Amino acid sequence: MNAPPPLTDRAALSRQRRRALRAPALFLHEEAAAEVQQRLAEVNRVFTTPAVVTGFAEFWSGVIAGARVLPDDPVLALDERAHDLVLHAMALHWADDPVGQLVQCLRALRPDGLFLAIFPGGRSLSELRACLAEAEVETTGGLSPRVLPMGEIRDLGGLLQRAGFAMPVADSLRCDVSYADVWALMRDLRAMGEGNALAARHRRPVRPALFRRLAEIYASAYPAADGRIRASYELIALTGWAPAAGQPRPLRPGSAVARLAEALGTEERHLPDTARPRPQH
Repeated sequence: MNAPPPLTDRAALSRQRRRALRAPALFLHEEAAAEVQQRLAEVNRVFTTPAVVTGFAEFWSGVIAGARVLPDDPVLALDERAHDLVLHAMALHWADDPVGQLVQCLRALRPDGLFLAIFPGGRSLSELRACLAEAEVETTGGLSPRVLPMGEIRDLGGLLQRAGFAMPVADSLRCDVSYADVWALMRDLRAMGEGNALAARHRRPVRPALFRRLAEIYASAYPAADGRIRASYELIALTGWAPAAGQPRPLRPGSAVARLAEALGTEERHLPDTARPRPQH
């Protein structure tokens, strides 16, 4: 069986990240770091051997004190059962094999160690995606790979279970911003290292007419105050624990010893026979 083609051009992604560090605009990383610190503060535990997987070591090395920081390579430089906390920071969306990344992180955790990932989700830049598709169809007659496909929260939560984590949780937060125009938005994306690094991207130069039409469509469809445009980002947070004895586990269905009506302090009412659905054959 042939392996699927890679999603990401890793060499191009590395170039974009290095270029972004010359004049970074890492506000989304700052939002993610604040969310991570808040979540860790709510965990009643002191982590002594944390590790951080990220494409921006310069920023994330200061987020968790004493953490070992390593790049988000396809094969992670993590030793087995070496850490009590692994954070995958703002990089999982570029992984060709996200489940493989999670499995490697789980392998690096000691029993009852915590895994936390935070990264952009599928609702990020929905406005730009829609306008770019419309502009490209108008100016070129078709679509090309220009925007990274990012996962939806309903699918991403299942990745934790597939990888083998205990007590998996997936949730999201939204960040709404405004820009002077679409050119300012694209400058910010480049300054975050989030340009087009898709392996299947077209390598020929883009016609200026495409971006001019994009700017017109965007300004008309998603206006903000003072002549600006609006944009939205979604951050997905995945949390899971390395399996260990003594962890809380869900009860078997039907094993409850009290009725829900008793817990809620209400009266339980039964449906009449005529209201109950009958089996269909």
